[in-house]
Amino acid sequence: MRKGILSLMAVGVLATGGLTACGDDKAADPGTGSNTKKAKIGVILPDSKSSARWETADRKYLEQAFKTAGVDYDIQNAQNDKAAFQTIAEQMITGGVNVLMIVNLDSGTGKAVLDKAKAAGVATIDYDRLTLGGSAAYYVSFDNVAVGKLQGEGLVKCLTDAKASKPIIAELNGSQTDNNATLFKQGYDGVLKAKYDSAEYVKGPDQWVAEWDNTTAGTVFEQMLTSTPNIAGVLAANDGLGNAAINILKKQKLNGKVPVTGQDATVQGLQNILNGDQCMTVYKAVKQEADAAAKLAIGLAKGEKGATSQKVTDPEGKREVDAVLLTPKSITKDNVKDVIDDGYVTVAELCTGDFAAKCAAAGIK
Repeated sequence: MRKGILSLMAVGVLATGGLTACGDDKAADPGTGSNTKKAKIGVILPDSKSSARWETADRKYLEQAFKTAGVDYDIQNAQNDKAAFQTIAEQMITGGVNVLMIVNLDSGTGKAVLDKAKAAGVATIDYDRLTLGGSAAYYVSFDNVAVGKLQGEGLVKCLTDAKASKPIIAELNGSQTDNNATLFKQGYDGVLKAKYDSAEYVKGPDQWVAEWDNTTAGTVFEQMLTSTPNIAGVLAANDGLGNAAINILKKQKLNGKVPVTGQDATVQGLQNILNGDQCMTVYKAVKQEADAAAKLAIGLAKGEKGATSQKVTDPEGKREVDAVLLTPKSITKDNVKDVIDDGYVTVAELCTGDFAAKCAAAGIK
């Protein structure tokens, strides 16, 4: 495991606004943005392949918040291209943004972009993923160790319900260049280690999946199942990786027999849960995350200094970063309805075709 691990320094909720930057003709502190320029916010999303959420949820909620506030904005997606990521950032900076919010592709690329923005007097926010060694003034995300803990606990419950005896566990981790994947693993390994140490569970294959690529995940898991055919539980770090494992399990008629975890509460992940092929996912209320980040960005763009009551430690940069960390929620077949009620996924999206009856059985109308 790479050593980039966040430590939470305080727990609380976001409190933004209040302190106004000086309104002279000089560039403002890069941590506060500048009120000598028209408020304009740039956002760089990472891709649309690793998870559907970036385009279906984050973009939508950020746009809604910016439009409501009446600020100019530019949201672009780097589509997992590091060169494009840097080009987009340069265009945004020269195009006059006074706040830049990024979801990095890796810490190296993210750091280069953040440092360039800071040098130009642009306020910076790490969104969802912390850039290790970076210079972002703020970080908005979920408690990602807690996400992993929910995944580990969810898998344990599913295996307990199935009365599994000494199950062999395979771990499909996210991308090793994504600090969040490290934190998820810290969370679920913290739960599973006690089971391994007591010999109640058997630790099986454990592998990172480069760039969260679902096709790669399918290949990796097929190799895992070939080398260890008695795998009885799969800790998959998100719904995409989980679905890749489920597709391989289907080939062996093992789907529904081997519990698989997930994350992001995607339509596909929720349908897999209704189908009995996936035992749980982790719901992160993206609207809460997007709204918190947008509120902070809007204030900074207008020359205000954001105030948060949480901090995280960047171990590579050896600094504390002001943060907003939200609380994730475990989703099983028993409470899929909660995701619908929250408006994150619609009935029309989820309850298509054969899933209509399964939605009705789960109390979703």
